Parts: sequence; structure tokens; C-alpha cells
Amino acid sequence: MAKYGKSASKNVESTMRRRKKGTLESGSGRKVKSRKQAIAIGLNEARKKGAKVPRQSSGARKRAGRKR
Repeated sequence: MAKYGKSASKNVESTMRRRKKGTLESGSGRKVKSRKQAIAIGLNEARKKGAKVPRQSSGARKRAGRKR
């Protein structure tokens, strides 16, 4: 069985296009240049919309919540 749904795939695809165009911004408002960060943002948006996306790993959750 597939891990990710089609709508999640479409969401990541559109996020990658926005990154390539230079219009994708992170939560802090900065432009996203990293491919990995763009994918993470796309999956997060898909998760919020209710698409079939696995839960975020516990390690990634710990790193995301940490402030500098």
C-alpha cells in the first residue's frame, strides 16, 4: 500500500514549483532555497488539508520545535 496519497503528491509538486519560481516562503517569511525544506513544507500543507501523509518522525518533531 502507498505511503502517500495522490493529493499529497500534487501538493508537494505545486510547492516545488513555487520554490523554483521564488515565491515559496517559510513560516518566518524567508524565501525557501532548500529542496528538502520545500518538500517538508509541501507535506505539512498536505497534512493540514487531510491528505494521506504519514506522521512526522519524532526526531524531526523535536528538531522543528527547538528554538535557537
